[in-house]
Amino acid sequence: MSNLSIFKADTNAVGNRSQEVSELTKALAGNTGSTSRRITMNKGVFRRIVNGKEAGKVKDGFINVIIINALAKVSRQFYATAYDPDAAPTLPDCWSNLGDVPDAKASNPQSNACVSCPQNIDGSGANGKGRACKFQRRVALLLENDMSGEVYQMNIPAKSLFGKGVGNTHPFESYAKFLPANGESIDRVVTEMRFDENETADVLQFTAVRHLNDEEIDVVVAAQSTAESKNAVALTVAQQDGVKKLPIAAAPKVADVEEVEVIEEPVKRPSKKAEAPPAAPKQKLADVVSAWSDN
Repeated sequence: MSNLSIFKADTNAVGNRSQEVSELTKALAGNTGSTSRRITMNKGVFRRIVNGKEAGKVKDGFINVIIINALAKVSRQFYATAYDPDAAPTLPDCWSNLGDVPDAKASNPQSNACVSCPQNIDGSGANGKGRACKFQRRVALLLENDMSGEVYQMNIPAKSLFGKGVGNTHPFESYAKFLPANGESIDRVVTEMRFDENETADVLQFTAVRHLNDEEIDVVVAAQSTAESKNAVALTVAQQDGVKKLPIAAAPKVADVEEVEVIEEPVKRPSKKAEAPPAAPKQKLADVVSAWSDN
């Protein structure tokens, strides 16, 4: 629920049940199902995506959030075709929530295990750079300036995951270890996500800026128990947006194609044996010995 009021003055609305959106209103708005909310980033801009459509953006270079849930491990995602912004969205060809084996719902798994997958080899990516299967950390978060409890999904890409921090600022994996090492919890602080000005690509850095107050902690605890916070880390972006279209199946690998035994066409057997050439006359042993002695 948004904190924005459409009324010029309504002192009775604060904390009043009239602010809750009724089922009738949801039905009239055509929103009887769950709402999909995501935070994406592109060219130094954070974008708020609601039900697959942009609903706002931040150009300040940073946003403050509260991370309330995350996958236990770094996940992986693979698309066989290059990204096309004009193409209809599809589910990934293959993905793994825990980065170990392909998800059971993946329509085009690339290997039995991620560690031995050909798409996990450095150089398998576009133009022979990086890995074709992308690392990411899927998290659920709240926006600091909107403590209504609305949960957003965000995929933190590989370039923002790994590396070493400096002072209190870290890439995500380092940040997740830095906080407990200093007696802090990631869901009890406000985290600043800021674009690294030293990078040409969109690379994020994470910094704890303040503790939560008691009221904010109550909102976090309530949000963590919702289906939205669980779905935000369990579902891929396509699943979160309700995409059901499958990717075009890739051609089978050479190793997967069964070898066909080639059977030669039968040949009619000749009725008579071919005549053998006449045998050479036998040499006497004495003549042979004589020939050796002449040499």
